[in-house]
Amino acid sequence: MAITNNITRLLDSRKIAYTAFELPAEKLGALESAALLGVDPAVVFKTIVVTREKAGKAILAVVPGTGEVDLKRLAEALGEKKLHLPTEKEAEKLTGLQAGGISPLALLNKGFQVIIHKTCQQHEWIHISGGQRGLNIRLAPASLIALTNARVADICRGEE
Repeated sequence: MAITNNITRLLDSRKIAYTAFELPAEKLGALESAALLGVDPAVVFKTIVVTREKAGKAILAVVPGTGEVDLKRLAEALGEKKLHLPTEKEAEKLTGLQAGGISPLALLNKGFQVIIHKTCQQHEWIHISGGQRGLNIRLAPASLIALTNARVADICRGEE
Protein backbone atom coordinates (compact mmCIF):
# COMPACT_ATOMS: atom_id res chain seq x y z
CA MET A 1 0.00 0.00 0.00
CA ALA A 2 1.32 3.43 -0.91
CA ILE A 3 2.27 5.86 1.82
CA THR A 4 -0.32 8.53 2.56
CA ASN A 5 0.69 11.77 4.25
CA ASN A 6 -0.22 15.46 4.27
CA ILE A 7 1.37 15.96 0.85
CA THR A 8 -0.55 13.17 -0.87
CA ARG A 9 -3.76 14.36 0.82
CA LEU A 10 -3.06 17.94 -0.37
CA LEU A 11 -2.42 16.80 -3.95
CA ASP A 12 -5.56 14.65 -3.90
CA SER A 13 -7.68 17.51 -2.51
CA ARG A 14 -6.43 19.87 -5.22
CA LYS A 15 -6.94 17.18 -7.90
CA ILE A 16 -3.30 17.46 -8.96
CA ALA A 17 -1.97 14.52 -10.97
CA TYR A 18 0.96 12.79 -9.26
CA THR A 19 2.43 9.37 -8.64
CA ALA A 20 3.79 8.38 -5.24
CA PHE A 21 6.72 5.98 -5.03
CA GLU A 22 7.75 4.13 -1.92
CA LEU A 23 11.52 3.90 -1.44
CA PRO A 24 13.65 2.56 1.42
CA ALA A 25 13.14 4.72 4.52
CA GLU A 26 16.83 5.53 4.93
CA LYS A 27 18.30 8.86 3.80
CA LEU A 28 18.81 8.66 0.04
CA GLY A 29 20.36 11.24 -2.23
CA ALA A 30 18.82 12.25 -5.55
CA LEU A 31 21.20 10.02 -7.52
CA GLU A 32 20.41 6.98 -5.36
CA SER A 33 16.69 7.70 -5.65
CA ALA A 34 16.98 8.00 -9.44
CA ALA A 35 18.74 4.62 -9.62
CA LEU A 36 16.04 2.96 -7.49
CA LEU A 37 13.27 4.58 -9.55
CA GLY A 38 14.98 3.75 -12.85
CA VAL A 39 14.81 7.37 -14.07
CA ASP A 40 17.28 9.96 -15.34
CA PRO A 41 18.88 11.75 -12.33
CA ALA A 42 18.16 15.07 -14.09
CA VAL A 43 14.43 14.64 -13.31
CA VAL A 44 14.95 13.86 -9.61
CA PHE A 45 15.08 17.24 -7.89
CA LYS A 46 16.47 17.76 -4.41
CA THR A 47 15.46 20.48 -1.97
CA ILE A 48 18.37 22.39 -0.46
CA VAL A 49 17.78 24.68 2.52
CA VAL A 50 19.64 27.98 2.21
CA THR A 51 19.83 30.72 4.84
CA ARG A 52 20.11 34.46 4.38
CA GLU A 53 22.93 36.52 5.85
CA LYS A 54 20.43 38.94 7.36
CA ALA A 55 17.28 37.98 9.22
CA GLY A 56 14.58 36.33 7.18
CA LYS A 57 13.05 32.95 6.55
CA ALA A 58 15.23 30.31 4.92
CA ILE A 59 14.99 29.61 1.19
CA LEU A 60 14.22 26.26 -0.42
CA ALA A 61 16.34 25.82 -3.55
CA VAL A 62 15.03 22.95 -5.67
CA VAL A 63 17.71 21.68 -8.04
CA PRO A 64 18.25 18.61 -10.23
CA GLY A 65 20.08 15.66 -8.73
CA THR A 66 22.81 16.10 -11.34
CA GLY A 67 23.79 19.54 -10.08
CA GLU A 68 24.22 21.61 -6.98
CA VAL A 69 22.87 24.96 -5.89
CA ASP A 70 25.07 27.90 -6.87
CA LEU A 71 24.81 30.32 -3.93
CA LYS A 72 26.04 33.27 -6.00
CA ARG A 73 23.43 32.74 -8.74
CA LEU A 74 20.73 32.14 -6.12
CA ALA A 75 21.67 35.35 -4.28
CA GLU A 76 21.54 37.30 -7.56
CA ALA A 77 18.12 35.83 -8.41
CA LEU A 78 16.79 36.90 -5.01
CA GLY A 79 18.55 40.25 -4.75
CA GLU A 80 20.42 39.03 -1.66
CA LYS A 81 23.99 39.97 -0.84
CA LYS A 82 25.10 36.67 0.66
CA LEU A 83 23.55 33.26 1.32
CA HIS A 84 24.75 30.28 3.35
CA LEU A 85 24.28 26.52 3.36
CA PRO A 86 23.34 25.40 6.87
CA THR A 87 24.54 22.08 8.28
CA GLU A 88 22.24 19.10 7.83
CA LYS A 89 21.25 19.38 11.50
CA GLU A 90 20.49 23.11 11.13
CA ALA A 91 18.41 22.44 7.99
CA GLU A 92 16.40 19.83 9.89
CA LYS A 93 15.84 22.27 12.77
CA LEU A 94 14.76 25.07 10.38
CA THR A 95 12.27 22.88 8.51
CA GLY A 96 11.19 20.38 11.15
CA LEU A 97 11.86 17.63 8.57
CA GLN A 98 14.58 14.99 8.31
CA ALA A 99 17.27 15.44 5.67
CA GLY A 100 16.28 13.20 2.79
CA GLY A 101 12.64 14.10 3.39
CA ILE A 102 12.70 17.89 3.04
CA SER A 103 10.10 18.92 0.48
CA PRO A 104 8.71 22.30 -0.58
CA LEU A 105 5.24 20.72 -0.54
CA ALA A 106 5.61 19.78 3.14
CA LEU A 107 6.50 23.39 3.96
CA LEU A 108 3.64 25.20 2.21
CA ASN A 109 2.39 28.23 4.15
CA LYS A 110 5.44 28.12 6.46
CA GLY A 111 7.01 31.25 4.96
CA PHE A 112 9.79 29.61 2.94
CA GLN A 113 10.62 31.17 -0.42
CA VAL A 114 10.89 28.46 -3.09
CA ILE A 115 13.19 28.80 -6.10
CA ILE A 116 13.32 25.99 -8.66
CA HIS A 117 16.10 25.56 -11.19
CA LYS A 118 15.02 26.45 -14.72
CA THR A 119 15.69 22.96 -16.15
CA CYS A 120 12.52 21.73 -14.43
CA GLN A 121 10.58 23.27 -17.33
CA GLN A 122 12.33 20.98 -19.83
CA HIS A 123 10.58 17.94 -18.36
CA GLU A 124 7.01 16.69 -18.52
CA TRP A 125 7.33 15.62 -14.88
CA ILE A 126 9.90 15.70 -12.11
CA HIS A 127 10.44 13.79 -8.87
CA ILE A 128 10.72 15.48 -5.46
CA SER A 129 10.72 14.28 -1.88
CA GLY A 130 7.32 13.45 -0.47
CA GLY A 131 8.04 15.16 2.84
CA GLN A 132 9.42 12.11 4.60
CA ARG A 133 12.13 9.58 3.97
CA GLY A 134 10.87 6.73 1.84
CA LEU A 135 8.31 8.74 -0.15
CA ASN A 136 9.00 10.21 -3.58
CA ILE A 137 6.44 12.20 -5.60
CA ARG A 138 6.38 12.56 -9.39
CA LEU A 139 4.40 15.54 -10.67
CA ALA A 140 4.38 18.16 -13.41
CA PRO A 141 6.79 21.05 -12.78
CA ALA A 142 3.96 23.52 -13.45
CA SER A 143 1.96 21.96 -10.60
CA LEU A 144 4.89 22.28 -8.20
CA ILE A 145 5.53 25.89 -9.26
CA ALA A 146 1.87 26.83 -8.84
CA LEU A 147 1.44 25.10 -5.46
CA THR A 148 4.58 26.57 -3.92
CA ASN A 149 4.35 29.96 -5.66
CA ALA A 150 7.93 29.29 -6.73
CA ARG A 151 10.22 31.38 -8.85
CA VAL A 152 12.14 29.68 -11.64
CA ALA A 153 15.73 30.78 -12.16
CA ASP A 154 19.20 29.61 -13.14
CA ILE A 155 20.42 28.70 -9.64
CA CYS A 156 22.46 25.59 -10.29
CA ARG A 157 25.89 24.53 -11.47
CA GLY A 158 26.82 21.15 -12.87
CA GLU A 159 23.38 20.38 -14.29
CA GLU A 160 23.17 18.39 -17.51
